[in-house]
Amino acid sequence: MQGNLIYISHPEVVIDPDMAVPDWPLSDLGRARMAATSQANWVQGATSIWCSTETKAQDGAEILQDALGLPVFELEELGENDRSATGYVAPPEFWDIVDAFFAQPDTSIRGWERAADAQTRIIAALTKINADAPDGDALIVAHGGVGALAMCALRGVAISRSHDQSNQGNWFAINRQDFSLVHGWQALPAAEAPIPTGMTQ
Repeated sequence: MQGNLIYISHPEVVIDPDMAVPDWPLSDLGRARMAATSQANWVQGATSIWCSTETKAQDGAEILQDALGLPVFELEELGENDRSATGYVAPPEFWDIVDAFFAQPDTSIRGWERAADAQTRIIAALTKINADAPDGDALIVAHGGVGALAMCALRGVAISRSHDQSNQGNWFAINRQDFSLVHGWQALPAAEAPIPTGMTQ
């Protein structure tokens, strides 16, 4: 296998408390950052695009597809940790739950999917993509939480929030030959065009 798995955590989304979290789309800012990403040097060697079945990831994959002319393959197992037991939780309470999610990986926090289970799922999904994708770089548009869990596994360390991204919209790379981490989180490009004002973030 040649190339890298390039894991992209989606950038900014429209937060709608009345909508199921997996249905949230990218915001104007998030779409602009994905458009800028599609022009970055590090995506030009891609031969396939993969994404979770959540709307925000599908939006990002579609932007890459339009720019690169590559097929998109959806994989449900790439989804973010299952938080359907609570649905939307407003900050700062949300961040308290996230802290507990990482700190107690073998415990279901408020009914959320356990971090240990989500880690097993995301590593299995990445392993499947590595086996199924054609040679070259595979772009994977997914989510930050499970991305942090994958990074812990790739580094051979215990699950910890210290490996989480600091803001939305980052990427890391995995060597396809030995499934090793090439580098950790790096920020996606900034938006190249003015962003309309509105209730998005």
